[in-house]
Parts: sequence; C-alpha cells; structure tokens
Amino acid sequence: MKRLVICEKNISARRIAHILSNGKARQGKIYGIYYYHFDGYIIVGLRGHIKKLDFPKEYSKWNEISPWELIKVEPVKKIVEKNIANAIRYLSKNVDEVIIATDYDREGELIGVEIIDLLPKNIKIKRAKFSAITPNEIKKAFENLDKIDFNLAKSAEARQYIDLIWGASLTRFISLASDQLGKDFLSVGRVQSPTLALIVEREKQIKDFIPKNFWKIKVRMEKDGIQFDAEYPKKIFDEEKAKEIYEKVKKENAGKVIFYEKKIKQDVPPPPFDTTSFLKEASAFASSSRAMKVAEELYMNGLISYPRTDNTVYPSLPFNSILKKLEKIYPQEVREVFKMLRSKPVAGKKFSKDHPPIHPVGVAKLDGLHAKIFDLVARRFMATLSKNDVIDVRKAEIEISGEKFVADGVLIVEKNWRKVYPVRLKEKNLPELIEGEEVRILEVKKRKDKTNPPKRYTEGSLIVEMEKMGLGTKSTRHEIISKLYERNYIMGKKIVPTPTAFAVVEALKKGAEMITKPDMTSHLEEEMNK
Repeated sequence: MKRLVICEKNISARRIAHILSNGKARQGKIYGIYYYHFDGYIIVGLRGHIKKLDFPKEYSKWNEISPWELIKVEPVKKIVEKNIANAIRYLSKNVDEVIIATDYDREGELIGVEIIDLLPKNIKIKRAKFSAITPNEIKKAFENLDKIDFNLAKSAEARQYIDLIWGASLTRFISLASDQLGKDFLSVGRVQSPTLALIVEREKQIKDFIPKNFWKIKVRMEKDGIQFDAEYPKKIFDEEKAKEIYEKVKKENAGKVIFYEKKIKQDVPPPPFDTTSFLKEASAFASSSRAMKVAEELYMNGLISYPRTDNTVYPSLPFNSILKKLEKIYPQEVREVFKMLRSKPVAGKKFSKDHPPIHPVGVAKLDGLHAKIFDLVARRFMATLSKNDVIDVRKAEIEISGEKFVADGVLIVEKNWRKVYPVRLKEKNLPELIEGEEVRILEVKKRKDKTNPPKRYTEGSLIVEMEKMGLGTKSTRHEIISKLYERNYIMGKKIVPTPTAFAVVEALKKGAEMITKPDMTSHLEEEMNK
C-alpha cells in the first residue's frame, strides 16, 4: 500500500519521515517543495494554511464599497500556496491512502481538511493524532489511525468567517470615518479590539489616578539576639493620627505579645504548564509571540510536547523515562528528583483530553532562547514530580501602648522542588515568642508614602487577563498581542497604548461600544467551542 502523509511544516515532515523510516528516508523535490519517501510512504510538509479566506476581488476597493455590504457577501477561499497545492496533486496521483498528520487541534484539523479537494476522488483519508514528535508517539499514532474530525475543522472555519467579516467591515468603517487609509488604516478585530480596550482603560485608570498620602509605623524589636519588625496593620491616612500613635509608641521600651502562632506548612510545587502559564513565565525573558515560536520549534524537533494546550493534569506518561533523558543535561537535578520523587505528580485545576501539559520529551544541545525555553519547561516538569517544600510560617500580634502591631516570618525548613525550579521565597525570621511576654523595642519609625495606581499590563499578565475574560484562545492570544505591537497600538515591556490606540477605542465606543466589550466575543468563543 502506498501512503501520502501530510504534515503542517517541512521540519515536522522531515522528522516524522526519519522516525518512520528508521533514518532511511530519501529526500525529493517537486515544484520547489521538499518531500521524503521510503517503503511505500511519501511525506510532505505544508506551510500552515494553503488557502486564505477573503472577499471576492470586486469588493477590494474601500472607497467604492460600503463596509455594510461586506456583511452580506459570501467570502471565498483562495489557494495562496500554489506550489504546495501542485505538489500535493502530483504526489497523491498514485497513492492508496492519505494520512493527515498536522497538529492535533482546531487549526491543524482545518489545515488538513483544506487539502482534501486537491486529492483524487474517493481516496481513503485517515488521521494521525499525537502530542509529541517522538518515536513512541509517532509510531503509536500511525498504528492507531483515526478519522478526520470535520466538526472540529468547521469550528476553525467558522472563526475564520466571523473574524474576516467582523474585522474587515469594522476596519473599513473606522478607517473611512477617520480618513486613515492606505498603510495608515486603523485595524479592528473581534478579539483585538476588546483587548486593546482593556489596555486603554488601564492607562486611563493610571492617568486619572490621584495618589493619597498615608503613613506607616514600623517598630524594630529584638529577642534572643534576633531582630524583627512589627508594623501597624493599616495604612494611616490621617497625619495627626499617625503622629499621635508614633509619639506614644516611641515612649515605650517594650511591647507585650498578645498572640503568637507557628505552623509548619507544605508548599506544593506549581502545577504543570498549560499555554497560558507557560507564556506568563516565559514573558520574563521573551515576548509571547517569540516564546511560542521557539516552543513550536522545540516541539517540531521532538524536544517538548505540543505547546498549545489548556491541560494542567498529566495523563499516564513515562515519567522515569523522561527523567532518564533529562539526566544527560541535568545530572544533579535529576538525581535530586529521584531522591524526592512524590507518589503522584502535581495536578492543576484545568483538564482536557486533547493534549497533555507542556513537558520535555527529548534532549539536544541548544543555545540562546531555545535553551532558555527548554530549561523553563524541563525545570517546571521536574518540579511537578518533586516533593513539597516544607516552610515554617509564624505570625505575632504585639501590643504597644494600647496599639496592636503585627509581625510575621517565613523560613524554608526543607527545600525540595525549589532545588530544581528556583522560585524565590522571601524569607523573614521571626523568633520564638511566648504570649504574655515583653519584647524589647529598639527603634520606632514613621514613614510617609503614597497610594499607587494600577500596574500596567505586561504580556504575561495580559495573556492571563485575556484568558480570564474569555478573549481569544490558547493558540491566538500571543498573536493578538503581537499584532497590537506591529500596528503601533501599543509599545514597551510594560504595555503603554499609543495615541492611535486611544483614538481607535474612543471611536469604537462612540459608534459601536459592544465591539470594545469582552462579553460578545467571549460568548462567541463559548458557542464555537461547543
């Protein structure tokens, strides 16, 4: 039997061919497109979607066609990757079966379905589903071929239609209304616009914020040679009251312990990575779009699992086998993990059956951002298999001249998962105290401060907020943020909207306020996910 295998990219086609042929696949080229062949298999990679949804050509003149007409027009799909289409027509001529081996998600399903009308009629079509491009996963997928999920593909296509009609009609409307045409057109989108509105609203809150003065009172105390701070528990907005408390506390030499509590707590490792939590952590050293691009490259090279997932609960995985692979580059850390292996990996609150949480599946010599992203994924994985850290948490209430002050302390008693995933815990020592005892006062300080405005979004915090508000999907949020940067709507690591962003959001609020609200787009996402 002769089979044609369709992959999403050339890099994944090459790797899958290498796995299935045990390294014996030969490379060919047709219409400028590489393919790989061996023992009855031909494997070819696409470049993502080979078709683009657009309006008919006669609707391309912005000044002649009303934006409202676009709502009634039936968009058409056009082949944009003609060489790839010709290669598929040619390569599928004498095969008995076609296997779609694109990414197993909504977009991947549609990418695979788009090539069907290029194939000979009545040819058998099957689906290979996998979450990592490793020998075990690929061989298992090809031994257990499934059917194409046309409903999943249709849900991706529905998004394309909605996003095109919504985005194109409103983009033309606002660009024409503001006389911003050509390369200076103003872009509007179903997810993009409410996301931009969130950023603009946050900036308004920052600009409109009026800081208020308040005072804090801190007492430096000492017991058994250990110094610690006790603070007045509230911000004091009345200067006279702050002065009054400060003056009477300053006269005292000691305070009385009225409450003391010490607890030994289990500090659980963070849950496995889903896409949102991964991008949030990676945003410390890379933009979300760059982090996702690198993660996809690591996936296609068989080093990490599929990076687009909502899952934070591991299925049954060969944990020991993965650790043994990691031992080649993390010998000390893996030895530590085996010593402190927990009985069951940590599980998060989100579960889905399509793909496991992001985790390492192979190792290779890497550098630059690829090394950093892999290190983040590998260390998070090792942490999820490690025992809890043990921490000593202490709280105290101390009465000084009739006023209550509070002190706290936290110390790591037993470090386990933090040995492999260094999340900082700010340790603070609080000595053993006894209720009723007097504790010596060393110094009393009164400090003036101001209330702070809300923080600007970072890419990481914005992605978390978008998920919370139902804006976009795990696969699109980083792309939306990237578009906002590209279109000069936002700038900076701490995201600041440009004057153009303010103008766009204000214009939309006047003419179509619902476009700036997350409710409608999140409702559409829910409906399309059914």
